[in-house]
Amino acid sequence: MVLFLRKYACSLCGCGRTFTRLRYHTLNFRLRAQPKLEKLSAGSVEENKLIKIQVGTHDGKVRKFSASSNNCSKKSQEGSAGGLDLSEFPAEYIRNFSIVAHVDHGKSTLADRLLELTSTISKTGGNEQVLDKLQVERERGITVKAQTASMFYQYKGKTYLLNLIDTPGHVDFNYEVSRSLSACQGVLLLVDANSGVQAQTVANFYLAFEADLAIIPVINKIDLKVANPEAAANQMRTLFDIADDDILRISAKLGTGVDDILPAVIERIKPPVTGIDQPLKMLLFDSWFDRYRGAIANVALIDGKLSKGDKITSGHSNKTYQVQEVGIMHPDQTPVATLYAGQVGYFISGMHNIKEAHIGDTFYRHGQPVALLPGFKAAKPMVFAGIYPMDQSEYNNLRSAIDRLTLNDSSVSVSIDSSLALGQGWRLGFLGLLHLDVFNQRLEQEYNANVIVTVPSVPYKAKLTQSKANRQLYGNVQEITVYNPSVFPDRGQAVEYLEPMIIGTIISPEEYATQILHVCLERRGEQLDYSHIDNTRVLLKYKLPLNEVVVDFFDVLKSVTSGYASFDYEDAGYQAAELVKLSILLNGQEVNELAMVVHKDKAREVGKRVCATLKETIPRQLFEVAVQAAIGKKILARENVKAVRKNVLAKCYGGDVTRKAKLLRRQAEGKKRLRKFGNVEVPKEAFISVLKR
Repeated sequence: MVLFLRKYACSLCGCGRTFTRLRYHTLNFRLRAQPKLEKLSAGSVEENKLIKIQVGTHDGKVRKFSASSNNCSKKSQEGSAGGLDLSEFPAEYIRNFSIVAHVDHGKSTLADRLLELTSTISKTGGNEQVLDKLQVERERGITVKAQTASMFYQYKGKTYLLNLIDTPGHVDFNYEVSRSLSACQGVLLLVDANSGVQAQTVANFYLAFEADLAIIPVINKIDLKVANPEAAANQMRTLFDIADDDILRISAKLGTGVDDILPAVIERIKPPVTGIDQPLKMLLFDSWFDRYRGAIANVALIDGKLSKGDKITSGHSNKTYQVQEVGIMHPDQTPVATLYAGQVGYFISGMHNIKEAHIGDTFYRHGQPVALLPGFKAAKPMVFAGIYPMDQSEYNNLRSAIDRLTLNDSSVSVSIDSSLALGQGWRLGFLGLLHLDVFNQRLEQEYNANVIVTVPSVPYKAKLTQSKANRQLYGNVQEITVYNPSVFPDRGQAVEYLEPMIIGTIISPEEYATQILHVCLERRGEQLDYSHIDNTRVLLKYKLPLNEVVVDFFDVLKSVTSGYASFDYEDAGYQAAELVKLSILLNGQEVNELAMVVHKDKAREVGKRVCATLKETIPRQLFEVAVQAAIGKKILARENVKAVRKNVLAKCYGGDVTRKAKLLRRQAEGKKRLRKFGNVEVPKEAFISVLKR
């Protein structure tokens, strides 16, 4: 914000506006130099001038970089293209890179230091998680949404445009990482000097390796007293065949060694291969929603150039849009005159239908079609849960909130669902339980929505018998996929059941190997690999049922290894299993929202646990409530919620015992009659408690 006084005008652009009262004039991008204020005579108009933007340099000094001024008003926007002049950055002076690492290895801290080094943000000492803009990210201390930032950096007398993408580290947000890498030519592979190589480090390395990206290994947190950078370097050499000389050693918190990173990025990462004279072609790799301006699309320009006012066409929907604004993230939205081939930025085109911003879509200039880019492999949801509004009157508001959040997170699948107990809702698919938890928290924080989340489940498959009833119910299909446990076919309808499997990678100190083996065997795991990555750490690979992993496997693993183990998994298809549908009954009435699919050998154990949990959370009624777990007609477990009992003998101070027996008998008959007609309301806390084992 720049403060303007009475009879003073902005000399930064050609808007010519004067201000007759004390007020604020908002510029659309961050200014690093102090603005010059000049007093104007009546009717005079200032000429369009250049803005001085600070640029970080390799020698640690701050130099001024000239660029065209940004427009401050509609009048100046009509007469000038405004914004930074990015034509000074051809492809050979552009580097696009990401930071990838395991959770809590210092990605966001390193991003803060790089932004300070390039003077994109000021060195105030209070910069923490600058690119983590969501409330849930700051509260949890993790990154859940990839963020981009463009930086200007001088190296050997030349100014480079560096586009940084900070990515999440948790396995549940791996889809964010894979999409971000499509806009990059290299990555910084960050490893904690204390924790060493972790499971997600391995997964991220192979993502970058398969995408043929340049990999710059960096060991972080060398300032810690317990840091062991030599052991971390040895692990990287063993697992990834990385030479010690290629590894950078830094402390992102203190800034030690950070000065060597950007020169390495410029020297080791190749510039993007583009054609500025070719027809416009750009890849939409991310988007978010603004309630006033609609969908804001993050794009990587492959060929050509994009300016305000251009007409572009979507390769996915064939719809045509007029570009209202283009810009870069510096680190906030900074409008520019034109984006050129090889650069990463955003555009706004008035997409108010959120489904139009299709992730992986190819955009081209209207009337000049190009070969479409391959896009992204669709995210495969691993966990499904029902989401319902607390009150059906909030249905429309919740629908709007879910639509806007799914634009920001394209890995969530949505289908309409309904329930007799909870009303209209949705069946949502997520990449993991943390993904579900974060999505639910964002609904509450960003849209003030209170929802009920049902028991999460995984998708199963069933091979059907060739019966007339099945053909009428499912059509002429031999195999179906079941996302909702309440419609799981019984044994008379199916020949065989299939459950999803994963291959889990666990890295842990060797001393905890026995406890890990015990946990994996309890979860019906099959060992595939056991190897040493150095003298103290082991890498284990297990084939596990997804249903055994999705809820609390990682918590148990952290508990038995004192927090030292890391876990990552990948899809491994389906495998035949003895599965049954476990139904939960309240006074003989089945509650579909609490139904779950479990392995036959664990049905009784799970049933007892759920019944005991519901006994503690369901409020007491005027009649006794029976909580039962059943497979078909067979009852496996039961708990009773005792009735609230009125003392009907309080008025009897004596007299015959038959008088008391009569009053007690009438009370019992009344409770029996009430039990037939009374309904048991299952509170939200009951659904939440069942989620936790």
